[in-house]
Amino acid sequence: MKILHTADWHLGKRLDRFSRLEEQISAMEEIISIADEEDVDLILVAGDLFDNFTPGVETAELFYKTLKRLSQNGERPVIAISGNHDSPNLINAPDPLARECGIILIGHPKAEILPFGTGHFQIVNSKEGFIELAFVNIDFPVRILHTPYANEVRLKEYFGENKEEEINKVLSETWKELADQFCDTSGVNLLTAHLYMNKRGAEILEEPDGEKPIKIGNADLIFSDSIPNQIQYTALGHLHAFQNIGTQEKPVVYSSSPLCYSFSEAGQTKYISIVEAEPGQPVSFIKKPLKSGRKLVRKTFTSVEDSVQWLTKNPYTFIELTLESETFLTSDERRMIYQSHNGIVHLIPKVKSKGLTEQESPEINLNQDIEPLFRDYFKSKNGGQEANEELMNLFNEILNA
Repeated sequence: MKILHTADWHLGKRLDRFSRLEEQISAMEEIISIADEEDVDLILVAGDLFDNFTPGVETAELFYKTLKRLSQNGERPVIAISGNHDSPNLINAPDPLARECGIILIGHPKAEILPFGTGHFQIVNSKEGFIELAFVNIDFPVRILHTPYANEVRLKEYFGENKEEEINKVLSETWKELADQFCDTSGVNLLTAHLYMNKRGAEILEEPDGEKPIKIGNADLIFSDSIPNQIQYTALGHLHAFQNIGTQEKPVVYSSSPLCYSFSEAGQTKYISIVEAEPGQPVSFIKKPLKSGRKLVRKTFTSVEDSVQWLTKNPYTFIELTLESETFLTSDERRMIYQSHNGIVHLIPKVKSKGLTEQESPEINLNQDIEPLFRDYFKSKNGGQEANEELMNLFNEILNA
């Protein structure tokens, strides 16, 4: 069978003042197309479905329409869990309607999904944190351990008061108990979770800029050795770069977000994971690149002319632009830069320091007239940089007012 694993859609997310909705629509279309082209049997969406607890009408409409099309009106099961950006109650709310389309929405940890079926598959077994699916056209079952994100309050509610010491232990024991009870080699065994997970002893994986952090010290860090041996593939959400923190035989995969959502992700290619699985055998998986959306670029220039030339040649991008120069940008230069491109998110002027030493720093004569006094003060605070004419005109305008 084939499984499509995606995560961290963050529908409704903006980049500073820029909406990303049109790009997200394109990304969802691309995921739907890949699911149909690859003829996948099951889709896992591993959390952070929305970017905030109260998504707008257009965002919610995009989400539900995408799931419905992915499910092919009930022919293909879609399982979506909540992440740390999602309201678990909102994710659970449309469940009765979602089931009619073969969509399984899971908002809370330890949720128990009541059995139901469509003409193409049915839930034949269910327990807190676990479901088993039987397909009409596949001659073996699929078992899925599911763990949506749990915040501080929910962790205490579901996993006990002593979270820092117990979360790895409790998750490990919970998963093992379910796997021992249900996950033998006669079916495909999967785990999907929205957690900050890493290999024990490995270098810390950085959370993206702008992402609500899960990891606070090591209190919320789950180690991959907590995953039961029976699990053939673990579908994770939270980190936005594609990576396998497991092994080739038993992958533990962050599938990545569908778009670059912060400049810490600039230059990243985004992916979804296509998994081929059968009972009792190691899975194989490939990462399929996604092409939708504007690229995020960090660029540094030393002249306004060079920056404008590059900007006009690269229109379909979002830019964090740093301009290093000997003088501060004038309003005309700023206007020229912004008029050359409609995707400048940040413009960072960086005046080159002349590197005056303490001995070279001139003393300021406090008895001089106000204008030369301001010039000397500005120079002392900006590494020897002279105030330009525009700044001095503004200073005099304020002074005369």
